[in-house]
Amino acid sequence: MKYSEWLNIWLENYVKPTHKIRTFDLYKQTVEKKIAPYLGDYDMDELTPITIQQYVTEMIEKGNSRTGKGLSSNSVNGIISVIQSSLQTAYRLGLTATYSGDKLQRPKSSEKRVECFTAAEQNKLEEAVMASKKQKHLGIIICLYTGLRIGELLALTWDDVDFEKGEINVSKSCYCGKHGRVVDSAKTEHSKRVIPLCEPIIKILRKMKKESDSKYVISSNGKPVTTRPYQRSFENMQKKLHIPHRGFHALRHTFATRALECGMDVKTLSEIMGHKNSTVTLNRYAHSLTEHKKAMINKLWSKAAKTSKSFCF
Repeated sequence: MKYSEWLNIWLENYVKPTHKIRTFDLYKQTVEKKIAPYLGDYDMDELTPITIQQYVTEMIEKGNSRTGKGLSSNSVNGIISVIQSSLQTAYRLGLTATYSGDKLQRPKSSEKRVECFTAAEQNKLEEAVMASKKQKHLGIIICLYTGLRIGELLALTWDDVDFEKGEINVSKSCYCGKHGRVVDSAKTEHSKRVIPLCEPIIKILRKMKKESDSKYVISSNGKPVTTRPYQRSFENMQKKLHIPHRGFHALRHTFATRALECGMDVKTLSEIMGHKNSTVTLNRYAHSLTEHKKAMINKLWSKAAKTSKSFCF
C-alpha cells in the first residue's frame, strides 16, 4: 500500500472520529500540502528512518514552497507528529513490519519572545477604537482587558455574557476552516473558563448589546465576523497609528504583561488565561516579571537617592 493511500484511510477513520474538527482540518492540510507530495508515492515498508529523516531535513532547509526558505522548528515538529501518529497506527494494525517513527530526530523548538504593546501604544489603540464608528473594533479593547484569544472573542455570544455577575463564560472558539467560519469547542479543557470583567468593559458590552442585531458579541452588519478579515482590520489600524506590526495575539500578551505589572499573582493569571497550569504562565511571561522587577528596583533606587545623601556619587 502506498503511504498516500494509508494517510487518507488514517485521516478518515482514525483521526476524524476521535479529534476536534480543527485538529482534523490541520492534520489534513499538513498531509495534503506537506507530506503526501514528498512521501506519498513510497510503499509503506519503504519508509525507513533514513528516508523520513532526509525529508525532515529538506523541510528544515527549504520546506516553505512560497519563499524557498526552511520551515520553523515548530512547523517541522508538527509534521513529524502527524507522520509518527500515522505510522504508529499502521504498525499497530500490522500494516508495517516495524515502526520507524520513534527514530526521527526533531529540531529543537524555538520559544518565541512574547510580544506586547507598550503602554503608549496601548493608549493609542484604545483611543482609536473608542473613536471608531465600527462597533466590531471594540473587541480589541475587550481582549486587552480579558486576555481572550481571537477565536474565543469571535465565538462569544450574548448568552456567554453574564451582566449581573460581571463575567463572561468561555467555552468555544472559531477559526477559518476550508469551507469558511467554523465554531468549535474551546482549544483545550483548560481553555474553558469564566473571566471576571472590570466595570468599564461591562459598560462597553451593555452599549454594544443595545446596538447589536446579532447573537454574536462581535458582528458586522448583523453577521458573525471571521478571523482573517478581523486580523487584517487590526493590522490596518496599527498602520494608520504608526505602531510597529504585531499579531492579534499580542493583545493577549499585553493583558498578561499588564496584569503582572499590576501585581496579579501567577495562579490567578493562569486561570484567567486558560493555561494548563501556573508553570506555563511563568515560562511564557518570565521576561515580563524580570523586567518589572528591574523597574521596581530602579524605582526604589531613585526614591532612596532623593532622600539620602549617601547615594550621591
